[in-house]
Amino acid sequence: MTIRNLRRVARLPFIIAINLVQPILWMFLFSTVFTNIVKIPGFGTDSYINFLSPGIVVMSAMTAGSYAGMGIISDYKQGVLNRFLVTPVHRSSIVIGSLLQNVVTIVIQAFIMIGLALLIGARFEGGISGIAILILCSVLLGLSFGALSIAFAITIRKEEGLTSIVSFSTMPLLFMSGLFMPLQLVPRWMETLASFNPVNWAIEAGRGALTVDINWSVWLNIGYLIIFAVIAVCLAVYAFQRYQRSV
Repeated sequence: MTIRNLRRVARLPFIIAINLVQPILWMFLFSTVFTNIVKIPGFGTDSYINFLSPGIVVMSAMTAGSYAGMGIISDYKQGVLNRFLVTPVHRSSIVIGSLLQNVVTIVIQAFIMIGLALLIGARFEGGISGIAILILCSVLLGLSFGALSIAFAITIRKEEGLTSIVSFSTMPLLFMSGLFMPLQLVPRWMETLASFNPVNWAIEAGRGALTVDINWSVWLNIGYLIIFAVIAVCLAVYAFQRYQRSV
């Protein structure tokens, strides 16, 4: 099932490019416009691109994951999903295969975004190990949102509905995080909400991993992401099982 979904991406490689358009624009735009924002007392760094780029990598993973359900809706409308139900394939592999394809896509996108960040001046003091942790955080977040996207897709079975849910949820989650500004400089209520935001967990863990000294909060946020990913995958499998019983 994973190979089947990877072949679909190979036939339509522009899908990866489309997912990267917004993150690339945000990286170039905000790193240029907000260059002097680091002069605010307490910002904590003298390079805004160093601060911004880990969050943009995480953002690209979330964007890719959020639309993972589109493939399920396409299979449903073409009747392919129901045909799988009469084959010996394990039912959960239909969901897991789609998620694994999404993981491969996210890793490719993460390397592209990290390469672009380095080209425009970002410097990651955490080295290769820090970059690996950033990619891990991106994969965990993208996997979680991919599973939730599949769960919603199996439930509503309409592209318009899934697109509306993604548009409604992703933007607030991005702005209610430390993507653009350190949380110690935002209002207290926003900092409180961010502490429950999985997007912020991934951003803070990835950003912390790229520093010279990795502190315990990085591993704590990674633990939160793992728990969130497990719950999301279970919800996707449960949604598919409900669909199977309804056929």
